[in-house]
Order: sequence, then structure tokens, then C-alpha cells
Amino acid sequence: MVHFSVLGPVEVRFSDASYTPPGPMLCKIFALLLLERNRVVTFDAFCDELWDGEPPRTAVATVRTHVYHLRRVLRRADAGRGARVADRIVTRAAAYTLAVDGDEVDAHVFGALVAEGATALAAGRDEEAARILRRALGMWHGDALANVRPGRVLTPHAVALEETRNRARELRIEADLRLGRHRELIAELRGLTAAHPLNEWLRARLADALHRAGRRHEALAALGEARDLLDAELGLRPSEELRCLQRDIITGRQESS
Repeated sequence: MVHFSVLGPVEVRFSDASYTPPGPMLCKIFALLLLERNRVVTFDAFCDELWDGEPPRTAVATVRTHVYHLRRVLRRADAGRGARVADRIVTRAAAYTLAVDGDEVDAHVFGALVAEGATALAAGRDEEAARILRRALGMWHGDALANVRPGRVLTPHAVALEETRNRARELRIEADLRLGRHRELIAELRGLTAAHPLNEWLRARLADALHRAGRRHEALAALGEARDLLDAELGLRPSEELRCLQRDIITGRQESS
């Protein structure tokens, strides 16, 4: 059994070991083939990624040489396991394709789980949603493409993966809040707002969790900090959601539990 990972370092995972192609060029080529799985990756795409759209005159020969070496190292990594990973890189006319099933790539499985979790949450199946989304987030092992410096082609893929990760986290937090896990969420939300200080959605969830945990003063302090930061950094007022939340806490319409 073999799996391919991009939710963290780009690597191949066998049942008994994992393997990362050596060198930045081979990692980039492998990442591009994985993220464009079952689709044709042209030499132009390789050139845009590897040389930022300004390839050397030897670019085509260089790409062919790197793909040759990638096949060789994958064949060595696969020795005795029978997964035949190297043979999945198919040569097309002036292009290459990596033939893999979706459930062999962690990014594909992650996206399917996030969609399933979102559907469960929308249907009011909060416990199921929290479980599915927690499983999806547990698939990550660092930043997307952690051992690759993305170029023109890989950057949109990496950004999209991180955005989906953020969305999955928000959905899971929403599910946990609906399930009354306010106290358990406070430490996580404090860490997230520290990492993303201008994210008003996270600020609102932190204030809500604090208030529902019976920590009204801290909830109002968190909202005040958000207001001051938005003004200092962006010259903006807090969103309507933050202002309404502050009013509800002050007037007691937002009851703690």
C-alpha cells in the first residue's frame, strides 16, 4: 500500500517507511505531478515552476533529466514493496502525468472529509461534524509542501490547501461551540488569535467562548483588544458581528453557560 503526502513535507508513504525525493528540484517536480495528478503537466508548467518563467535554453533537457532521476530514486525507494510508484509517471508528448487514485493522496482525502464535515454541520449533526473535521485536520503534518519553496505554479496550490485547512478549523470550532465545549476551546482560540490577530471571526469566537464559560470581563477585554488592534493596524472599526456581540454581553442578552 502506498500513499502520497503534500499536507506537510512532500513524500511517499509505504506501509513500513516514508521517503522524500532528494534535492529541491526533484521535490518540486514530484509535488507538481502530485497536485496535478492524472492531468498532463506540460514543459511550460515545469519551466514556470522551476525557473519563474525564465528557463535556460537547456530547460527541456533538464526537466527530462530530473524526471529520469525522480523515477530512479522512486524505484529504489520502492524496492521489494511492489508499489511500482516510478512506473506511474507516464511520458506524454512534451509532458508528463502521474497516475494515482484520489484516495492515495492526502490532499484529496482531506478535501473530501472537509466537504463531508461541512454537510454534517449544515444538517445539524454537530458531533459527527466535529469528529470528521478533527480527523481531517489530523492529517496535517506541518505547512502544505513544507519541504518545497513553491514557485508560480505550486503557490496557488499551497494557498488553496491552507485556506481549506483554515476553513476546516473554523467549521470544527463552530461544531464544538454548538456542542458546548466553550471552556475546552479557550486555549486554542487564544493561540489562534495570537497567530492571526486581525481575524475578526476568531476574535468573536474567543469572546463568545470566554463569556459562555462565565468569564465576562475577559470576553469584553478580548473585544476591546480587537477594537484597538483594528484601529491601530488598519484604521477600521470592528465588524458588525463584534459590535453586536459586545452589546449582547454588556446587556446580558448573551447568556453564559
